[in-house]
Amino acid sequence: MNSLSLLASILFTGILLTSCKQYKPEGQGITGTVTWLEGNHMPMMTEDRKANTKAGPKPIQRNVRIYPLTKFSDLKMEEGLFTAIAKKPVAEVESNESGVYSIKLSPGRYSVFIVEEEGLFANIFDGEGNVNPVTVKENEWTLLDVVVNYKAVF
Repeated sequence: MNSLSLLASILFTGILLTSCKQYKPEGQGITGTVTWLEGNHMPMMTEDRKANTKAGPKPIQRNVRIYPLTKFSDLKMEEGLFTAIAKKPVAEVESNESGVYSIKLSPGRYSVFIVEEEGLFANIFDGEGNVNPVTVKENEWTLLDVVVNYKAVF
């Protein structure tokens, strides 16, 4: 391919890409990834720390459970996981092999938990005592990436 043909091909591809509309799903909800992180992540560079630093968080397939906005005081916790929630879930979805999930929800405020064998995981709290709070606005998708790290040391 000569340089003139290559230049024409690049220009044509650029025009096609800029003229296409970006895909935006209808509705609103929460989307993101679920990843797993464990081991020693303390500042000292031990051999264990070096191995974990190289690996980083790994995508995992888990159920993502959505509850009405929930306060920490409404939960029971054992060994880093929540074992009892006073409210009923409003929705649930499973992340794929790459850890990616999306779930359509009505506008409102929710708490997001990851289902583990021994309980539910969440590690973000706001200044009002709400657990892993997320606000869903009309016609907007809220990004929430969750790193399941209750077996990690920092």
